[in-house]
Amino acid sequence: MQGLLMSESAPRSLHDLGFDGIAAELTASGVSTHHTKALWRALQREGELDLASRDFLPPLKAWVEKHVGHGKDFFLDDPPIVEEIRSSDGLTRKYLLKLNDGQIIETVLMGYDGRYTACISSQAGCAMGCVFCATGQMGFVRHLRPGEIIAQVLHVQRIIRRDLPGKRLRNLVFMGMGEPLHNYDSVMHALQAISDVRGIGIGPSFISVSTVGVVPAILRMAEEQRPYNLAVSLHGSNEEERSSLIPVSRKWPLADLVAACRAYGRITGRRILFGWTLIAGKNDSAETAHRLVELLKGIDSHINLIPLNPTGGFAGSPAATAAAREFQRIIRAAGIACTFRQRRGIDVAAGCGQLKADRRKLAS
Repeated sequence: MQGLLMSESAPRSLHDLGFDGIAAELTASGVSTHHTKALWRALQREGELDLASRDFLPPLKAWVEKHVGHGKDFFLDDPPIVEEIRSSDGLTRKYLLKLNDGQIIETVLMGYDGRYTACISSQAGCAMGCVFCATGQMGFVRHLRPGEIIAQVLHVQRIIRRDLPGKRLRNLVFMGMGEPLHNYDSVMHALQAISDVRGIGIGPSFISVSTVGVVPAILRMAEEQRPYNLAVSLHGSNEEERSSLIPVSRKWPLADLVAACRAYGRITGRRILFGWTLIAGKNDSAETAHRLVELLKGIDSHINLIPLNPTGGFAGSPAATAAAREFQRIIRAAGIACTFRQRRGIDVAAGCGQLKADRRKLAS
């Protein structure tokens, strides 16, 4: 499993284990697997952090007292809040969370009409190097473990229960720090737990996994019939245009990416959401829009237009309103669904492409 390197004797996160993994641990200790559901519910559905206080049946209570806690076999992922920043829009909160090794990640809670969405990080930093993305400008630090991914979801659920009674977390977007498909195994392991109806229970159709184009992983998602929504950050309609913005396109060229998307659609029958950050003078022309239409011909697509959000490391400007509207008109005229993403938290750098833990690592 990707993540922090640990010796076999080092404590492990109980959140790293799936339902079957917990059952196996109980069995190994002579505890009936019938207790798995109670432990899983406490961990995943209720987000319990003090398992010792739970009124479990005696065999499970004894197992928890012996194996879970400081200096024991298992710990719980509960990254403390370093900082909470609220947007002036009144609907967005950004949380800087500190991992056990001192790395800082960002998780965003966003409110929309009648629903709440969490933007989840999958890595500390990112290796993809997209020039207009603050996380890409950080560079890559490490992958997150499944438990560190799940902990972000449990964190925002606790916030909602505390501050927004009667509301619930409905959507997850893996568009936070990192490239989710670069950390494929940990992300998919986490998503199995997150979508498990015995636990957190967020339906796969309400979960979106974004990628800048890790071609082998897109094909793997298709072959494994992963039920989550796929979002592909495209941003360029030919190789020169795209490579200037997304350096990883030199490893997985645009032609290969589009072929992988065609295969994904053919195998899964699912629509693909294509993200397009509109940058003035770079990829916002009518000619680019027409090339994009030709590029995606035959793929069941929805194009999500995103006016460039400001970051300190990129001097580009968002497309002018007139250019953006003309870009959308051309796409729609070709029969492709095309909308503008609702902007949230721009003033607190919580928007698309803005996530960057300035305090990259704090002392543990």
